[in-house]
Amino acid sequence: MQITSIQNPKVKHAVQLRDRRHRDHSSEMLIEGYRELLHAVESGHAPITLFYCPEFFLGSNEPALIDSAAALGAALIETSKRVFEKLSYRDRPDGLLAVAPQIGIALDALAPRDPALLLIVEAIEKPGNLGTMLRSADATNVDAVLVCDRTTDINNPNVVRASVGTLFTVPVCEADSTDALQMCRNRGISVVAATPAGTQMYWDADYRGPVAIVAGSEQYGLSDAWLDAADTCVRIPMHGQADSLNVATATTLLMYEAVRQRS
Repeated sequence: MQITSIQNPKVKHAVQLRDRRHRDHSSEMLIEGYRELLHAVESGHAPITLFYCPEFFLGSNEPALIDSAAALGAALIETSKRVFEKLSYRDRPDGLLAVAPQIGIALDALAPRDPALLLIVEAIEKPGNLGTMLRSADATNVDAVLVCDRTTDINNPNVVRASVGTLFTVPVCEADSTDALQMCRNRGISVVAATPAGTQMYWDADYRGPVAIVAGSEQYGLSDAWLDAADTCVRIPMHGQADSLNVATATTLLMYEAVRQRS
């Protein structure tokens, strides 16, 4: 079928999913973009509905991806250019936008390898930072990302975009800091906290055993609960006026140091 009216109920519903209240009410999310949708489909995250507009396609691989989404059960809806412009939240759409179930797994369902490598982030405020950290977690083969005391919705379309779809390739769990810390203790996972007041340089910490790299919000850093419970507090050397790096950059450095030590 093809939709040509922006008043269509399916179009209106998809547009409403830009708002967190509607996402949480329906337990759905938006996935826009070829790369993002490809990662979702290849990871088995089946879209509910896939809107597509061939006029915006950038290459020749889109039909195969649409077929793959349909094979997972997605309802396919072709739209006019005007309708897709209404659906898209990007300046330069590429003709693919899906409505899909929200992601996230339970804390007690995490099954990291041995030794575990986790990334735990507390009260991250900016979707772009969270998405970038997910992309780095995928690149470094982190077992899971725990988002604690959330202020940013992990199902935010801008998290999907900044992660380039790696939101679907890395297990992601939302949890309270108290529960996440208790999980680390129960499983014998060492907590390495990133803070400008750290007593060790980040490369001097030992990441070879089961370890969770923990970082806090952009404005306030980690809470006392994490700092007091940390097995090691590490810092990144700063030689200018700023006292810290962007949280996504900082966690990327620590994750790659863990990979270096384990290789």
